[in-house]
Amino acid sequence: MGLNKLKDKTNFSPATEKKTLHRNLSFTATEQYKLLRANLEFTLPQDEKCHVIGVTSSTRGEGKSTTAINLSYVLAEKGSKVLLIDADLRIPSVAKKMGIASTPGLTNLLIKKDLSADIFKTDVLDTWYILPAGDIPPNPSELLGSARMEELLISLKQKFDYIVVDLPPVNLVSDAVAISKFISGMIVVIREEYTEKKELTHCMRQLSLSNVNVLGCVMNETDSGRSYYGKYKKYSYYYQSEGSKGKPSEADADKTDSAKADNAKTKKNNKRKSK
Repeated sequence: MGLNKLKDKTNFSPATEKKTLHRNLSFTATEQYKLLRANLEFTLPQDEKCHVIGVTSSTRGEGKSTTAINLSYVLAEKGSKVLLIDADLRIPSVAKKMGIASTPGLTNLLIKKDLSADIFKTDVLDTWYILPAGDIPPNPSELLGSARMEELLISLKQKFDYIVVDLPPVNLVSDAVAISKFISGMIVVIREEYTEKKELTHCMRQLSLSNVNVLGCVMNETDSGRSYYGKYKKYSYYYQSEGSKGKPSEADADKTDSAKADNAKTKKNNKRKSK
């Protein structure tokens, strides 16, 4: 059993529990993460055995860590061996969000190279590993861009299919740019009605000037997905637990739709008779 065994889900805060992991996400959010997974399979270089994906944002509070957690989860859920690394060495949050020990972690692994990656295996999925930040170092940017970091990633790439790296915001510190030379590409997280245009523009300019391969952007905290999945709403009941109370089954949803159609037909016929 790994040292970072996930605690009971009841230890999660209510806010975190609604945003993290497949079982707690809404139907629409789950499908969007799966869509992100599918898009990455077409976007990432095909000649790489292991893809290293950085996840960042322009400023704090845009949901990059939650996105990194859920992305790594859906990748592992499909059967790929996935490692999530918390490389936000200034204000790490993955360990807290997941209810696991913060040490040993990345910084400890960089110093003590004989630590086995197996101790970071989760009890949620057999193929999902989480490497927390570890002890906070005095020089995060230099450490992430160092030869030791490159050597560590080369070693880890031999053991995993995907490595997802949660990185600090681009506009605040240079950490994400420092490690960018070691990764396959970067995902930029944007939060609807929160991210300012000028901040995002500056972030993208910084990544461009550093020749970072930007894979795309993820819009977080948006309600726009409802319009795309509205017609599939009744099918979301199929994905919910059988023990849920007070929620209609898929068959009930079909009956409701049928009843609505009959009512509409009856009203139309009555209108014709009245004429």
